[in-house]
Amino acid sequence: MPQAKPIMIQGTMSNAGKSLIAAGLCRILKQDGLRVAPFKSQNMALNSYITKEGFEMGRAQVVQAEAAGIPPHVNMNPILLKPTSDKGSQVIINGEVLGNLTAKEYFARKREFIPDILKAYRTLADQNDVIVVEGAGSPAEINLKREDIVNMGLAKLISAPVLLVGDIDPGGVFAQLAGTIQLLEPEERQLTKGMIINKFRGDVSLLQSGLDMIESITGKPVLGVVPYLQVDIEDEDSLSRRLTEKGMGGLVDIAVLRLPRISNFTDFDCFQRLPEVSLRYITRPEELHNPDLIILPGTKSTISDLLWLRQTGLEAAVLKAASRGTPVFGICGGYQMLGEQIADPEGIEGGGVIRGLGLLPVETVFSPQKTRTLQEGALAGLEGIFAPLSGMEVAGYEIHMGETRPTQAGVLPVAAFHPAFGTSGDPVFDGAQRGNAYGSYLHGIFDRDGAAQAVVDVLLTEKGLTPGSRTGVSLVEYKESQYNLLADTLRASLDMDAVYRILEQGI
Repeated sequence: MPQAKPIMIQGTMSNAGKSLIAAGLCRILKQDGLRVAPFKSQNMALNSYITKEGFEMGRAQVVQAEAAGIPPHVNMNPILLKPTSDKGSQVIINGEVLGNLTAKEYFARKREFIPDILKAYRTLADQNDVIVVEGAGSPAEINLKREDIVNMGLAKLISAPVLLVGDIDPGGVFAQLAGTIQLLEPEERQLTKGMIINKFRGDVSLLQSGLDMIESITGKPVLGVVPYLQVDIEDEDSLSRRLTEKGMGGLVDIAVLRLPRISNFTDFDCFQRLPEVSLRYITRPEELHNPDLIILPGTKSTISDLLWLRQTGLEAAVLKAASRGTPVFGICGGYQMLGEQIADPEGIEGGGVIRGLGLLPVETVFSPQKTRTLQEGALAGLEGIFAPLSGMEVAGYEIHMGETRPTQAGVLPVAAFHPAFGTSGDPVFDGAQRGNAYGSYLHGIFDRDGAAQAVVDVLLTEKGLTPGSRTGVSLVEYKESQYNLLADTLRASLDMDAVYRILEQGI
C-alpha cells in the first residue's frame, strides 16, 4: 500500500494559527472521504493529554485527531517538551519521560531523536491517505536551523510541501511572509508552495493590492485569506487569548489562578461555554474580588508556582476568601498546593520541603515516576457546598509526579474510580475534601455532559438564584459542530483546488 501524502503547515511565528489551520484541513479531508491523521514531530506545551494506552502527548494533535475523526495516538506527537523553567523542559519521547534537560542540552541531543520521529511518522503514513503536518514557531530562526527537526528540517526528511501561514492581526503580515521566505535556503523556498494570511478582519478586497505585491515579491501564491475565526476549539498553550480574559458580569463568577507554569487550562473551557458564567484568569490579589468559586489549576512546577502565590499575595487572598466560605477547588498541582506540605526528597523540582495552603489535610511527596492513566467513575459523598453533586459521573485523566496522602484519619475523597479495565477489585479513591475546599488529580473532571452546568447550578442556588431549565447539546455534538464550522470557514477562504494540486504534486 502506498504511503500517505504529506502537507505541512508552517507559520511565520508562534501563534500564527498553524494548529487551527491544520485542524481545519484535517476535517475538510475527512469530509472529502480521505483517511487523514495529524503529525507534529516536536511540540512545546504545558497542555497535554493521556492516550488510552497511557502515553502523554500534546493536546493540539488531540484536537486535530478529533477533527480527523480518529482516536489520538502518541505517534502523532513523538516529542513533547514541557517547560519547567525559562531554560529547561521535561522531555517526553514517544509518550514517556526521558528526563529534564536544559535548552542547551536538548539542542545538542535532539537529532538523536530523528529515528523516533521517522518511525512514528511512517507508522501513521502506512495507515492513512494524507498526513497534515504542523511545524513549530518559525522556520526562519537562523540560529536554530542547522539542527531543525520540526520545520524545514522535517519537511526535507519526509518530502512535504509547505504552506506558510502569516498572522495579519498584530500587523506586519507582509513583512512576516517576505522576511521568512527571504531567510530560507533555496531548497527550503522550493518546498514552500504557497502562503495563507490568517486572522483577517474587514473587507478582503481592500487587501488585494497587497496580495498582488507579496506574490510578486516572494514568487509564491497566496492561497487564501482566512478571517479571524469565530470557533470554540481548544487552544494549545499559554499564548491562548482565554488566559487574558478578565470579563465580569455573569451570574456566576469563577476565578482561576493563572499560575506562571499553568498547565491543562482546557479543564475549564466547559465553563466558558455557559452563558451564566464569567470565567476569569487572575494574577494579582486585587483581581480576585469576591468570586463564587476559586480554582487552582494544574502546573508543571508546583513548588515554584506555590512560592509565586505566596510572594504575590494571592495565597493570603485565597485563604481569606476560603475563611468566608468561598469554595476552592484544586486540580493536580493545584490540589497538591491545597495540602499541608509538599516534599521533594529526590530533587524533582529542586528539592526541599515547602508548606502548602493548609486547606486540605493531605501532604504530597514527589517521586520520579509519572502517573499517566485514564480514569472513570463518580464523585464520592461530598460535603460542603457541592454536596448536591455527590454521585455525579466523571471521567478524565491523571498526569502527575508524586503521591498525595492524608495526614489524618477519616479524610474523605472527592471521587471513586472504577478498577482498571480488565481487573477486579475495590474502587480507587482520588482527592480530598474539607469544608468547602476540594482537591482532585483528575483533569477533565468537569467535562462530562452536564457536569459543569451542575456545578454552576449549585453556585446559582447558593446565591439564591433559580437555575433555569436547559436542553443543551452534548459536548461531543458541540465539538463536532465547531470542527464543521472551522472546515466551512476554511473552504470558503482557501483555494482548496490549489491545495489539492499541491498535495497531489508533492515537492
